[in-house]
Amino acid sequence: MPHIYIIGCGDIGLRVATLWQARGASVYALARSAASAAALQTHNIIVLNGDLDQPEGLPAPPAHSVVYFFAPPPSRGATDPRTRNLLDAIPNDRLPARVVYISTSGVYGDVRGAWVTEDSPVNPTVDRSRRRLDAEQALQTWAVRTGVPVVILRVPGIYGPGRLPVEVVKSGRPILSEAESLYTNRIHADDLANICVVAGEPHSPPGIYNVSDGHPGSMAQYFKAVADLLGVPRPPEVSMDEAKRVLSAEMMSYLTESRRVDNGKMLRELRVTLRYPTLAEGLRSCRES
Repeated sequence: MPHIYIIGCGDIGLRVATLWQARGASVYALARSAASAAALQTHNIIVLNGDLDQPEGLPAPPAHSVVYFFAPPPSRGATDPRTRNLLDAIPNDRLPARVVYISTSGVYGDVRGAWVTEDSPVNPTVDRSRRRLDAEQALQTWAVRTGVPVVILRVPGIYGPGRLPVEVVKSGRPILSEAESLYTNRIHADDLANICVVAGEPHSPPGIYNVSDGHPGSMAQYFKAVADLLGVPRPPEVSMDEAKRVLSAEMMSYLTESRRVDNGKMLRELRVTLRYPTLAEGLRSCRES
């Protein structure tokens, strides 16, 4: 049983840790602060102290471990120095067994609702996606140099218990109308955690995988379904012109890219079975939790 090392052990990291611990694996995680370390230890996680922004103090991962890199890149710029800091901290005599990285389906940019596969060209249109693509490229270069298998998961919006836009929906803030909403993609948090575990197994082929439930929808559909789940009025809908005036620039950046993510390679090669292949089934789990 390999050691597991999680960098960026938040919600998804804790779900992954729990699944590996159930198999009997020892789980390590990087902690930047004493508070983070204490919180991780309550989950029986072994803490390694370090800060991705201070590479001189970064610990090397446990030898032959499966490294999960879930830490976000910096909030500004088009590159991700944190990924390079991590890779530089791994000595050649302590290489991991493999690395699993959560990227974003945003690297494909706007394709006007077309389906994207792993062979589709990348064309990120915003810096948050450019940072993820920069990290992907750094990992791929490092994998060629070291021979360590790397799995890159291109992930869309994540939802599930504790990950719903409850405050947004309850606030009554407007949403872009269903008629003008573009395609978005989703994955349930529990399914993503399971996919991460499978991606970390030695038999799983390295490479890039699109992750989604395979049923694209619209942002308006999602917000209205969450409102129905909560038993509150559905948010008011506005036109695109009005949305540009009343919604934040960050929200608008999500509303101006449209694509449908093909998850066929993930299903075929990682051989995962989704517990929540539709939004309705996924939201039902939130009601029951």
